Amino acid sequence: MKKIYLIITVIIFSTTFISNSFGQSNWFWQNSFPQGNDLESVKFISPMVGWAVGETGTILKTSNGGINWITQFSGTQVNLYAVSFANVNTGTVVGLGAILRTTNGGTNWISQSSGNWLSVSFIDENTGTVVGASGQIIRTTNGGTNWSSQSSGTSNNLRGVSFADANNGIAVGIYGTIVSTSNGGANWAFQSTGTSIWYYGVSFTDSVNATAAGSSGAIIRTTNGGINWTSQSSGTSRNFRDVSFSDKNNGLVVGDAEVVYRTTNGGANWILQYSGSLSSGWLGVSLSDSSNGTAVGTYGTIIRTTNGSSWISQSVVSTINTLYSVCFINSNIATAVGEFGTILRTTNGGTNWSLQSSITLSDLFDVSFIGANTGTAVGQSGIILRTTNGGTSWVTQSSSRGSGIFSVFLTDENNGTAVGADGMIFKTTNGGTNWISQISGTGEWLYCISFIDANTGTAVGSGGVILKTINGGTNWFSQSSGTFSTLKGVSYANANNGIAVGDNGTILRTMNGGASWILQSSGSTAGLCGVTFIDTVNASVVGGYGTILSTTNGGTNWVSQLHFTTRILYGISFSDVNNGIAVGNLGTILRTTNGGTTFINHVNNEISDNYFLSQNYPNPFNPKTKISFTIPKESKVELLVYDMLGNEVKSIANDELQMGSYEYEFDGSDLPSGVYYYKLTTDKFSETRKMVLIK
Repeated sequence: MKKIYLIITVIIFSTTFISNSFGQSNWFWQNSFPQGNDLESVKFISPMVGWAVGETGTILKTSNGGINWITQFSGTQVNLYAVSFANVNTGTVVGLGAILRTTNGGTNWISQSSGNWLSVSFIDENTGTVVGASGQIIRTTNGGTNWSSQSSGTSNNLRGVSFADANNGIAVGIYGTIVSTSNGGANWAFQSTGTSIWYYGVSFTDSVNATAAGSSGAIIRTTNGGINWTSQSSGTSRNFRDVSFSDKNNGLVVGDAEVVYRTTNGGANWILQYSGSLSSGWLGVSLSDSSNGTAVGTYGTIIRTTNGSSWISQSVVSTINTLYSVCFINSNIATAVGEFGTILRTTNGGTNWSLQSSITLSDLFDVSFIGANTGTAVGQSGIILRTTNGGTSWVTQSSSRGSGIFSVFLTDENNGTAVGADGMIFKTTNGGTNWISQISGTGEWLYCISFIDANTGTAVGSGGVILKTINGGTNWFSQSSGTFSTLKGVSYANANNGIAVGDNGTILRTMNGGASWILQSSGSTAGLCGVTFIDTVNASVVGGYGTILSTTNGGTNWVSQLHFTTRILYGISFSDVNNGIAVGNLGTILRTTNGGTTFINHVNNEISDNYFLSQNYPNPFNPKTKISFTIPKESKVELLVYDMLGNEVKSIANDELQMGSYEYEFDGSDLPSGVYYYKLTTDKFSETRKMVLIK
């Protein structure tokens, strides 16, 4: 253990910190890419600069026309439904329970108000209108510092709003609702459409020309500020979800089944330009000029046109089928399996995932590999698949059972064990040529199995059942779990140290090979589905609501890692303490290269003449605090935490960093109360500050 000797005579309690910027969990999306949450809205203020927002607080930004999309930290996990920017710096995002504001292009987002909001329109930095559930309308003339309620005259949900200038605006909603104002919302007039169409979007290009789009392919147009509306023919019955015009003639409407329709004559003609999957759809569109447009939608999909006619994808979606299991062989090679026989393979750490032919449409629940080439997948209706060439080809093996097989574990190329419904256990000793039934002694469903060698294995399942063998499955005996919760995952680091997880946030720990199991506090009520015990101190767990838990002390403390999806995560696998993959609902694949721990958040690139280490805030703290620093040039940075005796207790950073400001959220959950010191060191600078942890 490294030590330093400290001489500190002054304690500085400074409250300087970078507002609304938080450390982030270093899990990143690989499927979909750049991320997989539904994107509800997009806004470009120029052909190059735009933002997209969506589920679970997602905010993306591009500065190069979508070639790269960068995730911005919103500070919330609520669904965000609309975004509006007045210029490159000033923007507003609204959603369920949130209005967020930025004045620096999204580097920081500040919460301004709550409420269930569905659309927003700003015509300059100060003047904007937000609409939402139950006909609510609010207005600001000072950039959101204050919001004033306006009477819409309706209790129907308003789904879209657009202002042509400070005075003229239109809001649309369900059951054919259209309201308009010509005095900045002091009065809203109800306009009759004579229809029950749900209108989802409206685009007001000037004080007289506006277009609204909605369900069943409906498009309506006004050329007199909303006094009269004329129906336009789209030629489809698909639901339209959004509309955007760059001027009175050029517009796009997008909707279900990924349809994109284009007009260049104010809607006199609408031409189908793009259509895709029936199970997907576009939810938002932005046309910045007659040539450049972007549409966003379900599963994080993004498409782009730069010539007003042809579209290219800016997102990668390998599958939207649920993935139940992943096996990470090394930092490059992994295989994931899931619904409808889906098998995905990566040989470059997940940068690319390729679909493999599985020769089945049955759901695959688990996969296990020995080395890069030899693997077995199991699943629905007793299906067993085998590959000896890394998945280039898979062959079917017979289990002689028609019930579901939920888990498989290979101990070498010849020996493997599978478990499933009604307590069934199968063993192969010849690479799966034959699978022989073993007596489990239970009728409970067995959901997971883990072996530490050819002889010693553990299976877990419904009713809190835990079974163990020490002779390769010739005999299985029951262990007391102390719970009736269904156990979905089990993993052993060695012969003694194991973890089992299951429903209602259940985590069990053994340090004596299962002779006794101790219930640990997970801090979660989510169903936990998968666990990987990397070594005797490091383990990770995944489950419902996007839950990712980790421990670095063998389970004494479990820390929730910040996540950015509410999808169920079913499987997790680490090739080493740093490299991990989690998979789940709707094809979700998440990746970490640092164990999923919190990492330094690069706040900005503003030029500074000096190095500076801020006092942590808050201080004292329990159990989390923020540490920020600034470096004036690219530097090798080391940020360490020490106890009172000078023992290093945590390494926060040891990286080459660009100039700018950085912030870290330090978590002292696994440390006792006391005085600690954090030290920033570069080749040109070193400074130490004191912080106090009080529990």
